[in-house]
Amino acid sequence: MHRRGDRVTDHPTTHDSPQDNPQDTASDLSSRNPDWWRQAVVHQVYPRSFADSDGDGLGDLRGITGRLPHLAALGVDAVWLSPFYPSELADGGYDIADHRDVDPRLGTLDDFAALTAEAHRLGLKVIVDLVPNHTSHLHPWFREALRSGPGSPARDRYVFRDGRGAHGELPPTDWPSVFGGSAWRRVPDGQWYLHLFAPEQPDLNWGREEVRADFRATLRFWADRGVDGFRVDVAHALAKDLDEPLRDVGDIGATGEDALLLVPPGSHPYYDRDEVHEIYRDWRRILDSYSPPRTAVAEAWVPGARRVLYARPDELGQAFNFEYLQAGWDAGQLRQVITESLAAARAAGASATWVLSNHDVVRHTSRLMLPPGTDENAWLLSGGRVPAVDEAAGLRRARAATLLMLALPGSAYLYQGEELGLPEVADLPAGVLQDPVWEQTGHARKGRDGCRVPLPWTSTGQSYGFGPGAAWLPQPPGFAAYAAEAQDGVEGSTLELYRSALRLRRKLLEGESLTWVEDGPAGVLAFARTGGRRCVTNLSERAVPLPPGEVLLSSSPLTGRRLDPDTTVWLA
Repeated sequence: MHRRGDRVTDHPTTHDSPQDNPQDTASDLSSRNPDWWRQAVVHQVYPRSFADSDGDGLGDLRGITGRLPHLAALGVDAVWLSPFYPSELADGGYDIADHRDVDPRLGTLDDFAALTAEAHRLGLKVIVDLVPNHTSHLHPWFREALRSGPGSPARDRYVFRDGRGAHGELPPTDWPSVFGGSAWRRVPDGQWYLHLFAPEQPDLNWGREEVRADFRATLRFWADRGVDGFRVDVAHALAKDLDEPLRDVGDIGATGEDALLLVPPGSHPYYDRDEVHEIYRDWRRILDSYSPPRTAVAEAWVPGARRVLYARPDELGQAFNFEYLQAGWDAGQLRQVITESLAAARAAGASATWVLSNHDVVRHTSRLMLPPGTDENAWLLSGGRVPAVDEAAGLRRARAATLLMLALPGSAYLYQGEELGLPEVADLPAGVLQDPVWEQTGHARKGRDGCRVPLPWTSTGQSYGFGPGAAWLPQPPGFAAYAAEAQDGVEGSTLELYRSALRLRRKLLEGESLTWVEDGPAGVLAFARTGGRRCVTNLSERAVPLPPGEVLLSSSPLTGRRLDPDTTVWLA
């Protein structure tokens, strides 16, 4: 691609920033603890919605840098940056025109260097998104492919094929796009190219050595600039069976992750193929060539037994645990998912990962209140009104879920704004929607904009402190009450709960196992960690007696020795 141009032992728990408390900062210590990631708390930043420094309505790198003290004071170990690369935003930044540069609207490589330096000064690691499955259609390679014509080496960097039908007028296969419709788009000379996501995101051909070599260079480019780790987007889709004739998937009887359950493991035409692991073993050699080794985590939407393969020590090392995110608010279901996740991670030599929200799903403050079996898309299309969600009850449950997650052994991944208790903005009007899912499905699916609404930093201002002017997506008036300014230093606020939990977590965390407590009431999930410290969550609909022990932290106020529904406590 053409080029242009370890950890602080504790963080303050008050509203003072680490800049005001130099004793709470330290130089990077990861060389002393290269396994820092095994039980880290990582905070995901969606750059365009975090903080806008120049008033153009889009969040940017300088905005992030200015707000890093918030993350340091929160007590997280690392910041994960969703894509900030050059992009026309056909898919929120995941359509990348240059994997080794910064979008001019978001800053420059110098701004990235300043962000990384400030993060490290505050004791924060930096993880960046790597998007290897596809490029933007504006990428120089794809433009060259269109100019070069059928059969050219330039086209072979992507997946071009002749169409079916008498005149090639039909797509080469029945492969569907994740965003709706066909995964094939025809070009003027009659050929078709593959895009598992938006048409503006043509899939790369990972059978080409040139593609593999270019991403090796990308890994080194960012690692040389101080990046501590990588989150690998759509890690399960790189290897594809491109032997002729291409296979249809219609006879499988399902799509997406469900289809993977109906075919022999590793044999799907384009998801989770066995050959993909060769790529990550190659990457691991590069990541391990740095001191300390760079970390990586896979976004792989595949069944658990297959997902942990990506987390093996000679591959990426970790993989997101989506079974936990998708689990309902049910003690039995959560216990099963936790037990299986810990066992799978242990078998792979990895640590478990836990996540409740991210840039692709309904925020858990709202999602956990939806009745089991609710069609989330239908709920979004109703503007969040059918069924109605009690916002206060949702926040109470979300706080309980967070304390439960943070007590588990392994790494926790937080999504920006969850520390403020933000709900999903389900009632965004159609005229402001940006997610390509909305148009590509003919307005049948509303998309992910509701979890990407820019953050409120202050209780006043046109964009509640997000920037000097309006934000790229409108924020609801209710955001004022959730603003960081409104919660800072306020006892019992969600922001202070997160700060307290993360401070305690660092002090209490030992080992990577837990022991279930078997004698509790029905609907109560309880486990002990090293040293006898316990986490107890009441997922039932009635109050239960609070177990004996000193209360270290509670997700909601306690009434005597009673644990109310939707409440988690940490006990000594």
